[in-house]
Amino acid sequence: MNSNRAALNIDWFSTLLYLALVGIGWMNIYSASLPDETTSFLDLNHAYGKQLFFIGASLVLVVFIVSLEAKFYERFASIIYLISLVSLLGLFVFGKNINGATSWYSIGSFTLQPSEFAKAATALALAKYLTDLQVNIKQLSHQLRAFLIVVLPALFIIPQPDPGSALVFASFFFVLHREGLSGVYIAVGFIAVSLFITTLLFTPVYVSVAVTGLLILTFIFKKRKNKRTSLWPYLGTILIAVAFSYSVNYIFNNVFEQRHRDRFNIVLGKSVDTKSIGYNTNQSQIAIGSGGFSGKGWLEGTQTKGGFVPEQHTDYIFSTVGEEWGFVGAAGVVLLFMLLILRILHLAERQKSKFSRIYGYGVASILFFHFVINVGMVIGLLPTIGIPLPFFSYGGSSLLGFTTLLFIFLKLDANRVNEWM
Repeated sequence: MNSNRAALNIDWFSTLLYLALVGIGWMNIYSASLPDETTSFLDLNHAYGKQLFFIGASLVLVVFIVSLEAKFYERFASIIYLISLVSLLGLFVFGKNINGATSWYSIGSFTLQPSEFAKAATALALAKYLTDLQVNIKQLSHQLRAFLIVVLPALFIIPQPDPGSALVFASFFFVLHREGLSGVYIAVGFIAVSLFITTLLFTPVYVSVAVTGLLILTFIFKKRKNKRTSLWPYLGTILIAVAFSYSVNYIFNNVFEQRHRDRFNIVLGKSVDTKSIGYNTNQSQIAIGSGGFSGKGWLEGTQTKGGFVPEQHTDYIFSTVGEEWGFVGAAGVVLLFMLLILRILHLAERQKSKFSRIYGYGVASILFFHFVINVGMVIGLLPTIGIPLPFFSYGGSSLLGFTTLLFIFLKLDANRVNEWM
């Protein structure tokens, strides 16, 4: 009885935003994959037909998710996580290789990508662990266990190889920060990325001199205000920063693959390539720019119709929005995503259950990470790493995975009236 009532309490604003994104996404997939001859919407030989099938399967999945007791997800979070890890490991034995990556299971004419479901499983497991009354995230041992929950799936995904999907798991550090993890971790990550990029742009010598000078000036300023300020932490930081800066070129040249180096060089403006590795991004920018303010109209995009942007119905679907719907349509899609993410954060903060709140922040963080990186790579601000735009890009695993991620939280939120702290 309580489960049925909770299902009726599903947040309809979030649900409408979900349906809007899925619907608009399908319209753009249809435009980007429409063949010259007219066929049925349900033609499974084309991407738009398959996606329509996946949309129907997602709606069935929604009914299943909201029909289960909310406590099911907390009670079996650890088991769901372990099943997810096993499914990732199984790829190395039973996985199907597509475009050089063994990231899918082949099921008849369809494929299933377990990494898309691992995000929800990891969010559940992390929420379950942090809900334990004995856990204090400020303690190092507890931090290491939480890090292990987040890192394990990523370690299984990287060798597929699928570094883009693995990178998404870094979004869980925002969840940990919300629950009390020191902001030092995020700050260190941000500084490391900044040092990496600036070293590639300039040289280790210039970066080392700049960092040393900045830290020495900071020390002098603080020493004037507080005579007890010690020099040793600053010297240690300088040493670590300089060593890291000098290791960047080695990492870049020996750890990164050539295609990764090329993509970084293009984004950083160190090389120009519009015919091979940089072709997708260049054509995507042309398509978006040609849309102008109001776009060319649905099904009227010349770049889209000409097939100039490879994989346009998947990772580069946002370029179709830019060309056919223009700045107005692209801004509208961005607004829909931001409304959904902000709504999830709002719902997370009103939860009575710590488990539900933590899981909600996990959902918002993953969606935000995917959204920013996908749009950033389509418009050329970030290197292409191959992650989909949630609810928008073509792909059954992606749509089912994000649907699962979102509606587990909406089910938890609908049940908040039955929760106790």
